[in-house]
Amino acid sequence: MNFDLTDDQEMMRDMFARFLDENSSTARVRAAAPSGFDAALWKGLAEQGALSIRVPEASGGLGLGLIDAAVLMEEAGRTLASGPLAEALVATRLLALLGGDAGWLERGMTGESVVTIAFHDIADQPRQWIAGGLIAEGVIARNGSDVVLVTVADGARVAEENLADTPLAELDLAAQPQVVLASGDAALATFAAAIEEWKLLVSAALAGLGREALKLAAAYASERKQFGQFIGQFQAISHPLADLICEVDGGKFLVWKAIRDIVDGTPTAGAAISVAAWWNAEAAARATAQALHTFGGYGLTTEYDIFLFNLRAKAWPLVLGDPQRLLDEAGRRLYAGETTALPDAGESPIDFDLGDDANAIAQEIHTFFAANVTPEMRDKFHYSWEGYNPELNRKLAAENLLYLGLQKDVGGRGLSPYAKIAAMDAFELEGYNNPAAGVSQMVALIIHRFGSDELKQDVLPQIMSGEVICSLGYSEPGAGSDVFAAQCRATPDGNGWRIDGTKMFTSGANLASYVLMLARTNTEVAKHKGLTMFIVPLKTNGEQTEGVTVQPVYTFQDERTNITFYDNVKIPDSWRLGDVDGGVKTMSASLELEHGGGFAKYQRAMLHAGEQLCREITRHGKPLIGDPAAQTRLARTVANLWVSELLTFRATWVIAEKKTNLAYGPMAKMFSSEKFLTDARDLLDLTAPLSLSKRNGTAAEINMFYRHAQGSTIYGGTSEVHRSMIAERGLGLPRTRA
Repeated sequence: MNFDLTDDQEMMRDMFARFLDENSSTARVRAAAPSGFDAALWKGLAEQGALSIRVPEASGGLGLGLIDAAVLMEEAGRTLASGPLAEALVATRLLALLGGDAGWLERGMTGESVVTIAFHDIADQPRQWIAGGLIAEGVIARNGSDVVLVTVADGARVAEENLADTPLAELDLAAQPQVVLASGDAALATFAAAIEEWKLLVSAALAGLGREALKLAAAYASERKQFGQFIGQFQAISHPLADLICEVDGGKFLVWKAIRDIVDGTPTAGAAISVAAWWNAEAAARATAQALHTFGGYGLTTEYDIFLFNLRAKAWPLVLGDPQRLLDEAGRRLYAGETTALPDAGESPIDFDLGDDANAIAQEIHTFFAANVTPEMRDKFHYSWEGYNPELNRKLAAENLLYLGLQKDVGGRGLSPYAKIAAMDAFELEGYNNPAAGVSQMVALIIHRFGSDELKQDVLPQIMSGEVICSLGYSEPGAGSDVFAAQCRATPDGNGWRIDGTKMFTSGANLASYVLMLARTNTEVAKHKGLTMFIVPLKTNGEQTEGVTVQPVYTFQDERTNITFYDNVKIPDSWRLGDVDGGVKTMSASLELEHGGGFAKYQRAMLHAGEQLCREITRHGKPLIGDPAAQTRLARTVANLWVSELLTFRATWVIAEKKTNLAYGPMAKMFSSEKFLTDARDLLDLTAPLSLSKRNGTAAEINMFYRHAQGSTIYGGTSEVHRSMIAERGLGLPRTRA
């Protein structure tokens, strides 16, 4: 897996970034209005090699790949470059690939002439809106079975006001002189592939534009005060920005995924292009609207630059038409067999493959399940603690398949982060989820790092052998996600401690032998400084520990959690973890394991269930999967799944490769849980009324996923907590607690 560009690509990005910062400043963008074209910038881009970046070397160009062009377009989007750059890149490549007058290609690459493209067949739509039509001398278009170069006369261009002051014009292409560049199926496929390339290039520009708009909003919110506080401290300001940085980053990665899919020949590459184009049009529009809103009334004035981003975010993709049609197109490509010609992507350093070790562990898990799991066991599998099977837990431990993320020196498998993702996916494919193992792994690591010799000798081996499991005692009835507000007391008692109080949502406490507890040990200091971590036995010699009461709390998700009461429970000091009043430091290690990750594996399983149910349900005598509206809604679920996976991959990659981590784990968890919830609701609607049933099969699965999703934005850190982390660490906003 790799999210890094090559050194050469980073140098190219820096070169274009510096050039555009100087030559496409917002002052220059404003000065280019109303034509929306900066001739000096255009000439400078040509001199930097931008206009020839996708022209093959044999034709005098740089011959670089789609990733290189996407990097350029991201910087062009960030700086609102004034000119039809995406269109020109595609047009110059077409001139090289299809042949014709070499003078046109030379003038296009040097910036002497602007050459652009038309999206629709002249034979069907002779009069079209053309990006750059106001200043273009040549337009490449399809005309029936031919691909033609239309020469635009000066008198054919009519300037008129438009939304974002771009060089847009409506041209009657059929009335202009044209020459045939090439004819036949191969020529039409080359032209169709060029349109697909344009979708990706504009998507990359929108991703750069959207991120820059959010940075402007975050900077403003960090300096603007209201009611004596920076407005960025208000969650009503910071949290929407946190949501949108996930969507904008996800859009960038969708472009990368589509390019990688083309390189790999993935069957869904065409759909990936459509998804990326739709997603980035939506994400950029929403990001710039929210960024403008952050500025309040000032955002409406032309004194601030944010309105420029708002208008171009809408204008750039709309020249093709309604972006919603791109999602419809993705649905057809995914579920109706629609195909398209694809551009040659060149090479790509970006790679989302998990590697050979990941494939090996996945196969090992499937082999284990085939040999050890009976149909009766499978019938009791459940995504919650209710699916815990003691016999299977011990067998997994014996095969070193239980604690896959623990280092080998602790006794775990020591899998790489990439292989661990594959392992979790393999378990999901087998229908097996084991939250007990995840929590017990966390407790084992804490004991290994902070535990006494007694805990390491007596408790740790029980956990590692799979004989016992552990639960977490963080939340309390009056505290919720504010674990620092814990009031459950640990009072010194001789050579040990006495535990008194209540813990809420102690999932698995009815099955577990131990609980990892955060308890109040000091009321005279700041609340986060007076906490200590302990291991507390829930069972002693197989019986419930004296003073411990476990009371069930049932949820509508078919899972049980617990409220646990502790009344004069005695433990020795050797069962303390870390320093007295040092619980936050100890807990941070466990939260490090708990935060991050995501719900992509559940989203994937839910999507497959939804697809299958759409094949089973008939509407008007035909399977629902053939309904274009159903295809579009499934495609949206696919888009959300892909972004969830990509954000999770990035979070995993930065940890594995020790890269700078700007709250990427919380981004993956928050985004995926929110989309899991909205898509679960939508798929339940789409497949109604059958989805109301708990009938065995896919109906029961969709029903279950809907109920499961309701808790995903709560446990493991609520979305609100994660949004604050994203706002602070990902956008540089002040602490968002007000």
